[in-house]
Amino acid sequence: MSSPTAMPACLYIVATPIGNLSDMTPHAIDVLKQVAIIACEDTRTSGKLLSHFGINTKGNKSEDTEEVTAHNHKNDADLDTDTTAKQKGHNKLWAYHEHNSAIQTPKIIEMIEQGHSVALISDAGTPLISDPGYQLVQAAHAAGVRVSPIIGASAAIAALSVAGLPSDRFSFIGFLPAKTHGRQKQLAALHSRTETLIFYEAPHRIIASLEDMATVFGAEREVTFCRELTKTFETVNKSTLGALVEFVKADDNQQRGEIVVVVAGANVAQDDDDISIHDKLLQRLLEDLSVKKAAALAADITGVKKNALYQRLLELQAE
Repeated sequence: MSSPTAMPACLYIVATPIGNLSDMTPHAIDVLKQVAIIACEDTRTSGKLLSHFGINTKGNKSEDTEEVTAHNHKNDADLDTDTTAKQKGHNKLWAYHEHNSAIQTPKIIEMIEQGHSVALISDAGTPLISDPGYQLVQAAHAAGVRVSPIIGASAAIAALSVAGLPSDRFSFIGFLPAKTHGRQKQLAALHSRTETLIFYEAPHRIIASLEDMATVFGAEREVTFCRELTKTFETVNKSTLGALVEFVKADDNQQRGEIVVVVAGANVAQDDDDISIHDKLLQRLLEDLSVKKAAALAADITGVKKNALYQRLLELQAE
């Protein structure tokens, strides 16, 4: 039986830069250098980052690492290793992603219970924020394993800090559903939320998502569009949803890279006073529903009184 590693047996949740490598903290570098295992989404992506900071991913063959090596080799079919791991030392990098988390989670917990330290990193930013890791952290708590955060960059918090929107209350929504129906349904459920909302979105869906937001939330809802934060071609654009749709459509560059959309919460008083801001939603509902059913559904979505919406629907129908 090997002796435990020098680092305390623990699961470290380590944040890495989202763009600018200078944002890597000395604490994160120290932890990643000392742990026995680094679990990551993509071993190639993380390998480049670790190499930049001089973090060796091939442990030296010693009494401390023999057990890690044996465990690693025993599960070669499940782990993302290469032939060098079978030579001198063990491979510190273990692949951990949504497709193998059910298999990898118990193996990682077992290694920590045997006295080895493990760090979890994502491709960029803070793990678990729209990234794999929930299963592992949950399992660690269930097993009585210590979990410790090594804090650093997070695209969501970075975007909120520059958005110029209320930050005392906010909700992180993450990625919306890929299909139009599911996306619109989720947006409808968020329509009347009064706190600031933070979304991530993929470049190939950004226009469709912004158009749906403008339709459901209203074209005049305030929004801040953040793209490629901390990188050379960073964008921070505070606008309205209607204007933002046109801004992104007009510039192909705004349809590339890592995107965070920060949307202002609903102004309930304003919504009640100016029902016309819901016209796009009402017109869409009228395509499939009677005025009565459309009014009832719109009331559930917007929080506006059903009678007021019913009257507005009649007006729109008569136009």
